[in-house]
Amino acid sequence: MPEFGDVSVTVEGHVALVEIHRPPHNFFDRQLVKDLADAFEALDRDPACRALVLASEGKAFCAGADFKRRAEAEGDEPESVDASHIYREAVRLFACEKPVVAAIQGPAVGGGLGLALVADFRVVSAEARFAANFVRLGIHPGFGLTCTLPRLIGMQRASLMFLTGRRIPGDEAVAWGLADVLTSPDRLRETAKQLAAEIAEGAPLAVRSTRATLRGELAAAVKAQTDHEFSEQSWLMRTEDHREGVRAVNERRLGRFVGR
Repeated sequence: MPEFGDVSVTVEGHVALVEIHRPPHNFFDRQLVKDLADAFEALDRDPACRALVLASEGKAFCAGADFKRRAEAEGDEPESVDASHIYREAVRLFACEKPVVAAIQGPAVGGGLGLALVADFRVVSAEARFAANFVRLGIHPGFGLTCTLPRLIGMQRASLMFLTGRRIPGDEAVAWGLADVLTSPDRLRETAKQLAAEIAEGAPLAVRSTRATLRGELAAAVKAQTDHEFSEQSWLMRTEDHREGVRAVNERRLGRFVGR
């Protein structure tokens, strides 16, 4: 398989390893999400591939958007416009027809958490950290998380994550159902591949049919939810609190929010 920008694809047997190469934090932008969606669609067309492993190089699975770079950039398109493009590409990820197992090391934060929830299953080590830290940045959650997170762990726990921005470690994530398998850091990638290989042992047409029934119209639901998320993010990104939230996160301190 060809490389897709900062995304590489390696197929071994019936399992494809899709790996992000933006270490150490693997911050995403529109191009990275597009490259991932292109890779997923190429693998959907490959009959040899029956399951995917989504992984990343570096100490973080995906630390979300690089707000420090955005704050320093000049002449870039507005954040809200960029978010709209990113979400269109994200919907393509959710439309993938083959099962996806994510190997989560370190943080999966903000949009990085949204990316982790594209997968059907998450294999983690105790060092993994899941966080929906949007309110600490003064913005509304995005990447379809207001659809996918309650669907996975229930409204109460999702609300706790959204409204506090707290980080959930790997072992607690498994207990909550946010992750599925806990393993050691040195076994993370291999354990994810083994789960994907176990899935790939099933009859491929039956696996895809069953998965489609279970997921329902998830891609369409994410599309509708990201439209709403984008609308809320658009006005919140223009607030004083959002500017302060970005400064606070970059300076590793609590935000001093004023409600405007």
